[in-house]
Amino acid sequence: MTDSSALDPEDRKIVTLARSVRARNGVPEGAAVRDETGRTYAAGTVALPSLRLSALQTAVAMAVASGAKSLEAAAVVSEAEGASEEDRAAVRDLGGAGTPVLVAGPDGAVRVVVTAG
Repeated sequence: MTDSSALDPEDRKIVTLARSVRARNGVPEGAAVRDETGRTYAAGTVALPSLRLSALQTAVAMAVASGAKSLEAAAVVSEAEGASEEDRAAVRDLGGAGTPVLVAGPDGAVRVVVTAG
């Protein structure tokens, strides 16, 4: 486990946003991304009969739809132990292979930091 208090304040912010979305919307996952200008986009899991997106895919899509050109970092709050290949691919598409993805548990404690690559 990573000490979340040791995180950069901007990284701690996206973890907090992701956790808030998950709790507020009662969804399995919450995620947030930070673009190259420092703007943040937070989203939850989308589970419709005709559309299924993870929280991280939704947050990346929101960033793209808002004009983001790149990502600085991403965070996902989930019961899962890591970020799926599909989630990492979405982050990689916009941010590049070296973009950090913080994976935190429902309590907000960061379990692991991986790269999108």
